[in-house]
Amino acid sequence: MILLLGANGLLGHNLLKLLLSRGQRVRCIVRDPSKLDAGVVSSAAPGQLDIVTGSILDRAFLMKNMWGCTTAVNCAGITDMTLGGPAAYRQVNSDLPLTVAQLMYETGGHTFVDVSTANTVDPGTADSPADENSPFGGPFSGSYYARSKRESETALLDFAASHPRFRVVIILPGFMIGPYDRKPSSGQLLLAAYKKPIMAVPPGGKSFIDARDVAEAILGAISNPLAQGRYLTTGKAFTLKEFYKLQAVVCKYPQLCFALPRALCLAAGRLGDRLESKGRSNLFVSRNVRQLLVEEWYDNSRARTELGMPVTPIEESIKAFFDYHGRK
Repeated sequence: MILLLGANGLLGHNLLKLLLSRGQRVRCIVRDPSKLDAGVVSSAAPGQLDIVTGSILDRAFLMKNMWGCTTAVNCAGITDMTLGGPAAYRQVNSDLPLTVAQLMYETGGHTFVDVSTANTVDPGTADSPADENSPFGGPFSGSYYARSKRESETALLDFAASHPRFRVVIILPGFMIGPYDRKPSSGQLLLAAYKKPIMAVPPGGKSFIDARDVAEAILGAISNPLAQGRYLTTGKAFTLKEFYKLQAVVCKYPQLCFALPRALCLAAGRLGDRLESKGRSNLFVSRNVRQLLVEEWYDNSRARTELGMPVTPIEESIKAFFDYHGRK
């Protein structure tokens, strides 16, 4: 049986759907079962899906529900970029993954797959895309979120090195989009420009990947006994202007999109910093704005080769997101 944490998120839903379709038995720990997609839940065969209600931060509860599971997958994480300090991320993003690995080992499991982020790797360039051996640098090293994930990766790799019979795989996704983004989470970026006649964006970009492709990579990590360490599960690099132009074509609406001057974006970040210093949390602080000024170029060849990760055309991912939310 596979223990799945974070099943009610974008990636968690797509992974749960995939695991069930492939005949895997899954146990999910969620705080609110009503947040799971009813269609995904109903696709399970009798006895295939065990939904347990509780907190993944309760160590004793977590350990109790690990018995009988050989593999754990952690898709849980705090991604809110408005939080004003590292402490807000540490419990879930830094400490929980190591706890899961330790408890999985203690209860007789043999594999742990943790979902981190591609932003723990320097974003690289078009001429020299970053790979898993690239350092943690660039503007992401100033992100509390990315730093919390990098701390977790370091702890997990150390744990794996001292427990050679226990397999740890760390997934480093790019910016995921696709169906089952129920909140929505990353889909907020798509909705921000939907059918707006004029859109102004920062000059940087992201490495977009379909969440279903990342789910396939995780299944590949579970299935391949030789898979271990870090894997960049990233897709095609787009500037935000290029992405929104593509979205307008896919969704068939006219839009004028232009990139804001870098200096103006940095000035907005300084204003956000002042607001934060007065206790007003906001997204547009300098540490976040600087991330939107760079393009993200990553080499995903290791994930494609060793985990069998497909790369869906991002047009299909955009369509799948809006189809799921009933937008035309």
